[in-house]
Amino acid sequence: MNSWTRRNFTKTLAVAGAATALGPARVLGANDRIRVGFIGLGNRGDQVLDAFLAHKDCEIVAICDLSQPYLDFAAKKIGGQPKQFKDYRRVLDLKDVDAVAINTPDHWHALQMIHACQAGKDVYVEKPLSLRVAEGRRMVEAARKHQRVTQVGIHRRSVPFCREAAELTRSGAIGKITAARAFHIQNEWPKGIGNPPDGAPPEGFDWEAWLGPAPKVPYNKNRTFYRFRWFYDYSGGQVTNFGVHYIDFIHQALGQDAPLAVTAMGGRYGGMLDNREIPDTLEAIWQYPGGTLVTFSQFNTTAGAWSLPGCEVEIRGTKGTLYLFGSGYEIVPDTITPNEFPARTPLTRAEDGQYRKGAAPMIEPKKLKAPNSADTAPHARNFLDCVRSRARCHCDIEIGHRSTSATLLANIAHQTRALLDWDAKAERFTNNDAANKLLGCDYRAPYKLPEA
Repeated sequence: MNSWTRRNFTKTLAVAGAATALGPARVLGANDRIRVGFIGLGNRGDQVLDAFLAHKDCEIVAICDLSQPYLDFAAKKIGGQPKQFKDYRRVLDLKDVDAVAINTPDHWHALQMIHACQAGKDVYVEKPLSLRVAEGRRMVEAARKHQRVTQVGIHRRSVPFCREAAELTRSGAIGKITAARAFHIQNEWPKGIGNPPDGAPPEGFDWEAWLGPAPKVPYNKNRTFYRFRWFYDYSGGQVTNFGVHYIDFIHQALGQDAPLAVTAMGGRYGGMLDNREIPDTLEAIWQYPGGTLVTFSQFNTTAGAWSLPGCEVEIRGTKGTLYLFGSGYEIVPDTITPNEFPARTPLTRAEDGQYRKGAAPMIEPKKLKAPNSADTAPHARNFLDCVRSRARCHCDIEIGHRSTSATLLANIAHQTRALLDWDAKAERFTNNDAANKLLGCDYRAPYKLPEA
């Protein structure tokens, strides 16, 4: 923020907070191009940029990042001469920007998204939506007040095979769902992300602007560019980074949007020689309405096979199990082994309800191979279509907030070493006041979470 004084910054926040509702954006003609400004271009931002560039009715007119190499790389990819900025508010000031795509570190999402809504822009904002639950709720309020089209970047909401698998599960294809599990497993031992010393930021890198509302700490390379995800000041770690994709899919499959309770255990168990804060080993468990346990397993010091090889989510029903992969899904029917039968060979239940050897399974197996779910282009397409129609996106802000919140609750449970009961309507814990204090966070002055 070196180009703006603290006084000007505070003044801008005050004006933005007092802004009146702006109403729906203009309805675009069929041949009009939707003009998008990009805020954040590194790593995931570059991937999201590719997803938007895949659509000919999208024009990238402005780009913003703290890194000049990122700006140069994006400008070359886009072609033409998109306007370049290092202060996101300059993008929001542009009259020729219909929508923005926010791909910055998690701790910046709330400020940038709310300011974008107040500036009359539709918003695509990357997952996880927020760093704290209270931020996410304020973002929902801003989107509704200013009547903005919003898409949270949980892009599998727009992947056809994921939508199909969720619908099959929700419609009872594998029976009553009693358990679901998701996994993020990779071996980072022994060096992990490394342990660079604190020091001076590289020439041209604005550390103050990177930190933004986060606490003031010395510059450390690992607190920037992607590896910020291993530090709680900027991210919820892998529970929110990968876990939000999986929990969101499970929400779809269950027809639910919030747990009843949550707990978590874990820590830095692998003895890795790095300066991370998040655990390298963690298990989070949620209880959902209707009697379903959901587990997320994060193991970063071992990479042995789990579940079916390549499976990311498994959903277990009374008739079978659905396994979700990065490029498809598989339904495996169950065989029934009642306790009252001492036979060694599992029995299956026939249509007449009787157990016998060789009976037909209750459901048919199914296996689908599809394009990889990493493709974000369908999610961008859905957003652009909704900017035109003013319809709700596949992952509207409320959906993204609820899925992100579930993962944030797991971190709070881990930090408080507690089993927490959750009131989804009030968005408060009912049995732990200390945990409720972690639902929000204090911004570093002069930054403040704006009113919607």
